[in-house]
Amino acid sequence: MTSLSPRQHQILAIARQIGTVGVDELAQRFDVTPQTIRKDLNELCDGRILARTHGGAMLTSGVENVGYEARRQLAAPEKQVIGQRAASLIPNNCSLFINIGTTTEEVARALIHHEGLLVITNNIHVASILMPCHRIDVVIAGGNLRRADGGIVGETTVDFISQFKVDHAVIGTSAIDDDGAMLDFDLREVRVSQAIVNNARNIILVADAMKFTRSAPVRIAHLSQVDIFVTDRQPPEPIVSLCQHSGVQLEIADARTDPDAATEAAA
Repeated sequence: MTSLSPRQHQILAIARQIGTVGVDELAQRFDVTPQTIRKDLNELCDGRILARTHGGAMLTSGVENVGYEARRQLAAPEKQVIGQRAASLIPNNCSLFINIGTTTEEVARALIHHEGLLVITNNIHVASILMPCHRIDVVIAGGNLRRADGGIVGETTVDFISQFKVDHAVIGTSAIDDDGAMLDFDLREVRVSQAIVNNARNIILVADAMKFTRSAPVRIAHLSQVDIFVTDRQPPEPIVSLCQHSGVQLEIADARTDPDAATEAAA
């Protein structure tokens, strides 16, 4: 899937707010023809971001994740800035896990100038990003390769991860409930993420604000188990309150108000 257009981003934002969107209403709102809107909706549906309905489209259900290429395009600038901020919190000469996710991949891209890192990952894309970096050692977890997104999952992966005890873990999530539950779609992936959480001294969660509006069926962990939460917008009040009461360091990396971060992300 190609990058989303500005209009498609706005259509998606409307769908997140009200759940469904209609062709006629969108055509009037954006002052374009219904055919243009249908093309936009078809592309969003082809990427499994929206699902077609009679006369429009709706958000996909909370039981199946959006396709990898579509996820990579969603909130791309926000993920880049989150990646820059998270990488700035990781010192040289340390060990870390990086798990599956398009946001964790942005952290990897922002780590390429670090030195003395040992990175253990179950993400083929992370390994590829860091492969040219001679001052970073990369260990790839064994297990079943999930071709849809380059993730490595399964019991073999869990056993492999459990052999390590690292300084930091960079993890992502597909959804965050108001009660602090971190959620995902694939039980096999969740088992690996849980092993990562259990075998790291410092947990860094990276998730864009879209995760506050999504749902998923499988629990990874609770936000109170995280040490640092890096996101791109002020979270809903229940999440802010939970972070305060649980001692979670909340880092907001907003490209709109942080020109240096925005410049780094665009570089």
